[in-house]
Amino acid sequence: MPLPTSQKILLLQNFAELKRDLEMSNYYEAARELAFKLTKWSKGLKNQKRRFIVTSGGGPGIMEAANRGAREAKGLTLGLGITLPKEQQLNQYIPKDLGLIFHYFFMRKFWFLYQAKAMVIWPGGYGTMDELMESLTLIQCKKLRKKIPIVLYDSEFWNNVINWNYLVKKGFI
Repeated sequence: MPLPTSQKILLLQNFAELKRDLEMSNYYEAARELAFKLTKWSKGLKNQKRRFIVTSGGGPGIMEAANRGAREAKGLTLGLGITLPKEQQLNQYIPKDLGLIFHYFFMRKFWFLYQAKAMVIWPGGYGTMDELMESLTLIQCKKLRKKIPIVLYDSEFWNNVINWNYLVKKGFI
């Protein structure tokens, strides 16, 4: 099914292997609630061209939470999965006609960014870092036709993982 052209995508990215301990369950619930609230808000916009679809990588964990929140708000939600040895099916909250499975990471990332209106990046591992860094690189190099705000959820996590101030001090960003 082709993507609805009149709607933009709000991308919620994360790490699929999050454990369900207390901190991770807090991330899950926060992502679910954010997707729910943003979907409700978006559905209330009179101009349908300004509405968006909550989109995730389609897997478990925070990705599932984002899709779940959007579905619970009775909104559209899209999953862009990837064929991996451990994770090959989309989560249950993605409608069959709004789930895509990619073989190559670069194509999947292209589709993530192609219609993205904004990104919320949750704590995660290598996949999350790859998606974040590629997005930041494309923005820095002006390879995107539009501005995409990026929100990093849990500043304590991100400030411990990436020393942003040092990168600025050295002139790298």
